[in-house]
Amino acid sequence: MQDRKLRRAVGLTLLCGAATLGGCATVEPARHTDRDPWQGVNRVIYDFNDAFDRAVTKPLAQGYRAITPLPVDMGVTNFFSNLADVRSALNNLLQLKVTRAATDVGRVLVNSTVGVGGLFDVASAANLPRYNEDFGQTLGAWGIGSGPYMVLPFFGPSSVRDTVGLVGDWYADPLTYLDDGGVAWGLKALRVIDRRADLLAASRVLDQAALDPYAFVRDAYLQRRLSDVYDGNPPPPTEDDADNGETRPESR
Repeated sequence: MQDRKLRRAVGLTLLCGAATLGGCATVEPARHTDRDPWQGVNRVIYDFNDAFDRAVTKPLAQGYRAITPLPVDMGVTNFFSNLADVRSALNNLLQLKVTRAATDVGRVLVNSTVGVGGLFDVASAANLPRYNEDFGQTLGAWGIGSGPYMVLPFFGPSSVRDTVGLVGDWYADPLTYLDDGGVAWGLKALRVIDRRADLLAASRVLDQAALDPYAFVRDAYLQRRLSDVYDGNPPPPTEDDADNGETRPESR
């Protein structure tokens, strides 16, 4: 579900951006420069990630999609989504969203039992929504601004706040605590390939619509993260947006 939302968000952002920017896509407005002060380095890392993706990750994802039956692919996605609900429950609790945290816990219990270890998303069929909270969102809910946009090697789009949040996400990942390191890293690799396979359609939209793929990815990421922090209902923009890359936390 979350991956489908992400594909739609990226696709709409790309198409809308193509219609409005036209041939001036390489000219960066001042507000973009303010929230992306490390653009020179970010573009180098973006190009590296893109080359690595085209040479390694994307072909693996395409091969995985070609040989994996749809029910198996859905089961793998559901399995990793079930693990992510553990992280989401913890972050909802840290944000004092007790009802949402209880829903996340309920999802894990239902999908881990009736859903056969998370292979089947029974919880969604039972009207238990998935929230997919992470530590970057928690830091935002605590009033910490996004900080400058940054691109991480292999990880891709991020911000100073979300990069710090990755540390919490690591410790909240159940795979981190597997005794067999080989199995843990194998499952993490499978998770990356499965997620990349689910985003093949979004990457085609990016290739076809984006005059400046770097700018499109950056804007789509920042808009999505702003929406995530405010649970899909961000406040109107303020003059401080250029400083933080999002609206002021105190306006929540």
